[in-house]
Amino acid sequence: MNSNNLLQYIKGYVHIVVEGYYIERFINICNTKNILLWNLKKENSILLRACVEVTKFKELKEICKKTKCKIKIEGKKGVPFVIRKYKKRKFFIALFLFMVLVIISLSNFIWNIDIEGNTNIPKDEIIFIASKQGLSTGKLKGKIDTKQVINQIRLERDDIAWVGIEIKGTNAIIKIVEADKKPEIINEDEYCNIISDRDAVITKVSAKNGTPLVKEGDVVTKGDIIIAGWMEGKYTETRYVHAQGEIQAKVWYSSTQKIGLKETVKQETGNEESKYSVKFNNFQINLHKSVPKFEKYDTIETNKKLKLFSNFYLPIELIEYTYKEYQETIVIRSQEEAKKIGEERATTELLDKIQGKEILDKQVKVKSENDFIEVEVIYEVEENIGIENKIEI
Repeated sequence: MNSNNLLQYIKGYVHIVVEGYYIERFINICNTKNILLWNLKKENSILLRACVEVTKFKELKEICKKTKCKIKIEGKKGVPFVIRKYKKRKFFIALFLFMVLVIISLSNFIWNIDIEGNTNIPKDEIIFIASKQGLSTGKLKGKIDTKQVINQIRLERDDIAWVGIEIKGTNAIIKIVEADKKPEIINEDEYCNIISDRDAVITKVSAKNGTPLVKEGDVVTKGDIIIAGWMEGKYTETRYVHAQGEIQAKVWYSSTQKIGLKETVKQETGNEESKYSVKFNNFQINLHKSVPKFEKYDTIETNKKLKLFSNFYLPIELIEYTYKEYQETIVIRSQEEAKKIGEERATTELLDKIQGKEILDKQVKVKSENDFIEVEVIYEVEENIGIENKIEI
């Protein structure tokens, strides 16, 4: 229920049926007089169903007279009708007023925390830092210093470029922008070498500034200087420069997979069973006593926080435990089957890493043991290597 629906329910509204040949004129006059009709449904050219606030119903009667339409009430909804129905039941009214006071009281606290913008950073890590500065579920909104929380997150996380906190209803939304991890940027007026950032075989060196120390076919390891940040002439002394250039090289990516010739695998039977718990803030009540009837099963836990409307969470959480039965089956594979599975898994893993790079060669190495096959897939690719490394003088 959103805030508009809640407001309409508090005011009270009726379901109406309007019948006549001038339905369109009836709707136009309602719009002119700012009478809100919602859930409009025309069943045919002369019959309209809709909802309207109970206080506006008398005005509709006058409009119907003008448009020669008939109107009747099909249903009544909302607080005024509930109170009228139970006006003689003092206990119910007292309970209703008590619930209203409870909801108003709960609205002063934070009952849910959302994290937006995190792709690589786990949600729990941000929530833990925020909780140390007082932003946690069950805390009074007025006692939360959002600036202090933001500063603490910035202080503890250098992988976050920006943080913002928004309080909506009983929901706190922590918005972050993750920082891109980039190599150190060295100014052009500073001296630097270009070094290899991995083991490789050089295929091409094009130095724009500095002295190349390797040539085509040379083998380099991570950290070796490829283009030195110095130059010397026949009649001049050595002078330092900001090395620049492009280096292409052959590099290798590998993945090893171990596939058993005889393995026990899980197979779901399709049978499942669900049990529930209710959590009030930090107090949990299990609505079940028995254990699952399955001998072997996987457990999936789903948590759902209750809310009245979009950002008004309650300190009540419904927890569903789904138990999925499985059977264990022994699978016997031939060496060829194991090799094929291992190669497929290794290839899938590597293709994500070398996406967009030129593949020069692919090798598959197989090692047979008594109980398993070890498959290593190696891709040889050509790519640009080299990063700037500042020279300290």
